[in-house]
Amino acid sequence: MTDNGTTVESVSDQLSALWERVKARDPDQVEFLQAVEEVLSTMTPVLEKRPELISVLERMVEPERQILFRVPWLDDQGKIQVNRGFRVQFNSALGPYKGGLRLHPSVNLSIIKFLGFEQILKNSLTTLPLGGGKGGSDFDPKGKSNNEVMRFCQSFMTELARHIGSDTDVPAGDIGVGGREIGFLFGQYKRLRNEFTGVLTGKKFEWGGSNIRPEATGYGVVYFLLEMLKTKQDSIEGKRVAVSGSGNVAQFTVEKLLEIGAKVISISDSSGTVIQKDGFTIENLKHIMDLKNVKRGRISEYAKANSDVAEFLPGEKPWKNVECDIAIPCATQNELTEEDAQALVASGCMYVVEAANMPSTREAIHHLHENNVYFGPAKAANAGGVGVSGLEMSQNSIRLQWTRAEVDEKLQGIMKNIYAAAYAASEAYGTTLQAGANIAGFLKVANAMLDQGAV
Repeated sequence: MTDNGTTVESVSDQLSALWERVKARDPDQVEFLQAVEEVLSTMTPVLEKRPELISVLERMVEPERQILFRVPWLDDQGKIQVNRGFRVQFNSALGPYKGGLRLHPSVNLSIIKFLGFEQILKNSLTTLPLGGGKGGSDFDPKGKSNNEVMRFCQSFMTELARHIGSDTDVPAGDIGVGGREIGFLFGQYKRLRNEFTGVLTGKKFEWGGSNIRPEATGYGVVYFLLEMLKTKQDSIEGKRVAVSGSGNVAQFTVEKLLEIGAKVISISDSSGTVIQKDGFTIENLKHIMDLKNVKRGRISEYAKANSDVAEFLPGEKPWKNVECDIAIPCATQNELTEEDAQALVASGCMYVVEAANMPSTREAIHHLHENNVYFGPAKAANAGGVGVSGLEMSQNSIRLQWTRAEVDEKLQGIMKNIYAAAYAASEAYGTTLQAGANIAGFLKVANAMLDQGAV
């Protein structure tokens, strides 16, 4: 029985009832429901102390605004193609909506809502004044010419420009949206609005971007990992690290790991995994970055060119094929299953740090916790990207740009603060680091929403 007469059971019952309402409202949105369930499952300790926050949680799981629109564009053969555009403005209690744009054939409303919901808590943890949002399209930039990508981006921004602004909603990049796409999007926004403003982050440094923004998510993951290791009085030196993915996040995660003395033994893409048991070198990484960023090739091409040291496993993920101390999934949602978690535990893995968004299934996370694997959740560990995006917004506002060293120092501070907040909440409520991250992020947003009334 709590001080106000609310029982533990009634809190549990209210959470269960809330979960049933969310499922009934959006029964087909599998990814969104997974993200909501993961958060709800960790909220009992805080809601037992503050049951009045259940009503706030109910508001938080419903977006403030969902925008769905048609994106017609002309391909190089002169044929009109049509894609679907999305922007979900989820929560603005702490600041303007902030979250990336994803271009991938898998994009649908469920995926955008899951990403936007995660973004609320992630942005809260950064300590920066940022709300949560996400957007994108089912357009696939792979195999498209530069002109086709430009025409799509211009059409997409023609509609999106109505809904965003430097004090309203500030998108960034995500899967399929790098410097090229941000440039095309920014150019069209500037053309439409006749203003040069910090409406997008991830811009090139020469025209308003921030130092180390491309590196920020990957570097931030490693800085978060270092805090986890300190808690366990452990060191990164010589640790075998399995990494999945080979895009921006994976590349800079690997770069920072190699810089501080770790031994990276895997990298992957959708075609398969490369295992390099003696570890990748900086020269290997440069080859991979050229292959993926310039030539837009497949990781199998790297393995073929380095067959004396590298093994390619077609269609495979790293997790069942390596013995590692640390696993860092950098690819996509739900890539690490319960079976993968079992293989990691059996191989002696001691740490799993999520660099992608929701890359581990609920069953996988449960198995890792049961076997005392120290688990770093995505919404805390991969918040470095949005952290430096927030710094880019600040630089745009004051019309200044900080040095690489200054931004890196601020990023390290952000990641240390995120870890400290998640760890403190986990200790205060007697729960996991995963739940601590959820609780710490939630409380800041919930208190702001209470202060602002029925919003």
